[in-house]
Amino acid sequence: MSSSQIILDQLHTDASAIFTHSIQSSNIPSAFDRHLHFEGKTLIHQPSSGVEPESIPLESYKRIIMIAFGKAALTMSNALLDRLPHKPHLRGVCSAPEVPARHTWRLRYYAGGHPLPNIESFKAAREALHLLRRADKDTFVFFLISGGGSAMLELPLDPRIPLEDTIAFHETLIASGAPISEINIVRKYFSAVKGGRLALAAPEAKKLSLVLADVPLRDLSAVASSPTLPNQSTPQQCQDVLERYHLLEKFPKAVREFFEKLNLVSAQPPAAEPIPHNRFDTLLSNQDLVSAARDHAQSVGYHVVIDNTCDDWDYRDASAYLIKRFRELRQELRGQFSRICLLSSGEVTVALRGPTGCGGRNQQFALTTAFELARTPNDSIVVLSAGSDGIDGNSPVAGAIADPTTIARARAYNFDPEASLARFDACPLFTSLGDTIVTGPTGNNLRDLRILLAAENG
Repeated sequence: MSSSQIILDQLHTDASAIFTHSIQSSNIPSAFDRHLHFEGKTLIHQPSSGVEPESIPLESYKRIIMIAFGKAALTMSNALLDRLPHKPHLRGVCSAPEVPARHTWRLRYYAGGHPLPNIESFKAAREALHLLRRADKDTFVFFLISGGGSAMLELPLDPRIPLEDTIAFHETLIASGAPISEINIVRKYFSAVKGGRLALAAPEAKKLSLVLADVPLRDLSAVASSPTLPNQSTPQQCQDVLERYHLLEKFPKAVREFFEKLNLVSAQPPAAEPIPHNRFDTLLSNQDLVSAARDHAQSVGYHVVIDNTCDDWDYRDASAYLIKRFRELRQELRGQFSRICLLSSGEVTVALRGPTGCGGRNQQFALTTAFELARTPNDSIVVLSAGSDGIDGNSPVAGAIADPTTIARARAYNFDPEASLARFDACPLFTSLGDTIVTGPTGNNLRDLRILLAAENG
């Protein structure tokens, strides 16, 4: 084995280890312990904003409701249940990727769909609204919200819109190429639980939302399309998104007629005003994921730079930007550091066209990057892109690693990399090469992480 291949293998190992460490360090139970503890039956809540702790005497409430939904719903609900000392009057809903074999009778569990809603998503939303509409001033509500919640807890504002049209609505938005911030604006005007409407279902109850942020911290209202925060978007912004991506003509007839009758230009946005008795706190964010990756990379000898500029960019533009940025960085730091790491967090966008294969945005990004890396086949550089939830698109993997040999190795295995890229079918290619990142569902969701590593030969 050549020295360059040995270096390349080590870079693969290091990239995988950095990603794995970042996932393991972003621990939900530990985050609960940092933000919540009990003195007897009184809950002490320490907000992430650093303001003074809040004391909540839970024993003074006649009912406690827990509404958990999203990819981390099971992990979050179990963490809170393990810590609650007072549960006699607790009831709730948990909509997660799957229903656990063992669970408490106090919650009703649903296997909500993702990335598209399913009938369980509808059932979970109806049950949540039913519980919340019965809440009064003697009720305390915990909302446990994580990424994926937009699909796992869903119900159209117009009850006449059926599930199949709601699925087509979500599918059209995902395939539009619009950034998630714009997709969520449209979702808020369609849904009976988004744009603050979930919290408004219990106006008199005291409410605390605990959130795993799969969006930039500046845009926390985008988590699960803002079910418990006031809507910051305007009807005109929704109209602009519909027009920019020609969405109305692509929606099913019932959905198109809903938006046309809604008269968005003059409509009042959902939950535009502050929601009564409502508190909101971020348990974990993408920032925690990146910080853990940085710390581990530094501990194994890399000089680390963080650049999140390409968040929400098209995957091709993000790939071109990061490779150019990394090469410039290596040139700038040459002679100062022999091992360099560039970290980039957030998500890239993919506009799907025609029939698709098995893959996701991270593998699409990695395969695109592999073509650029192939231009310098003797270079010692690897690029990892993977999702913190452990699932990339419709594939069973979290993401993949590319290097300058990826394209040549794929052709040696009789793959057509150009065709795989065009069909959004990167998973079989990376799986055959042994270059997928496999974690299984992590029970967490803190967006994606891209890791670029390089080492000087010799």
